[in-house]
Amino acid sequence: MGEVENYYEGYDEWNRLERHKIEFEITKRYLNDYVPKAARILDIGGGPGRYSIYLAKRDHKVVLLDLVEKHIDMAKIKAIENNVEIEKYICDDALNISKYDLGKFDVVLIMGPLYHLIHEAERKKVVEDALKILKKDGILITSFISAYAPIIDGLKYPEDIEAPDDLIKYLKNGVNDVKSGFTSAYFIKPEEARSFMNSFNLKELSFAGIEGIGGFIENKLKGLPSEQFHMVINILYELSKDPHMFGSCEHYLYIGKKLNEF
Repeated sequence: MGEVENYYEGYDEWNRLERHKIEFEITKRYLNDYVPKAARILDIGGGPGRYSIYLAKRDHKVVLLDLVEKHIDMAKIKAIENNVEIEKYICDDALNISKYDLGKFDVVLIMGPLYHLIHEAERKKVVEDALKILKKDGILITSFISAYAPIIDGLKYPEDIEAPDDLIKYLKNGVNDVKSGFTSAYFIKPEEARSFMNSFNLKELSFAGIEGIGGFIENKLKGLPSEQFHMVINILYELSKDPHMFGSCEHYLYIGKKLNEF
């Protein structure tokens, strides 16, 4: 986690979603679709609070937990700027959720930690701990980085490709070495992500591939008028549900409902 923390201390995570508006807009649509009204939400690994603040503005109560102190400080500033209140801020590792007495939640978001935890046992622990504090019939939403993401990113700048095997390797082993760029991460194929999440006490409500073919025209979208931009987002949102498109996506979103406990 030290590598991850160091990376984000020097990275502008707040503005990342300004650069990657497809990811932000489509993820918000899924949140709108599946987060019930007036929900109490735990945002695990929520960074500087982009989604926490968005949800707080929609009258949800949100607890934000993130590993990086810089992110928590930024979230506090942005909450004030957006005139919203976050119920509680916690600066800690996602693996330490169980040490906090936070009560129960209607919704838990894990939209970051699962792709920074290299070992499956650690990813499993975070999900299991989240389910313990999720109410019966509560909603769990998780994000993953696709094993195809490094290839897609590389193809956006084909003139910079030096060794194709450096990109193809993620289809065989999703572990990212910090020397390869980014930080400690695990890139995953869609079938592995779904299988992993469906191994828990959950009913899958949706599995989505977020960017799809829109990722290749992302820079062009930034210059479009708002009406035209949202027309394109409408198309990409519909494509996000199509399994045939998953290999073209850089991120996946899983949404599940907690089943009854016996």
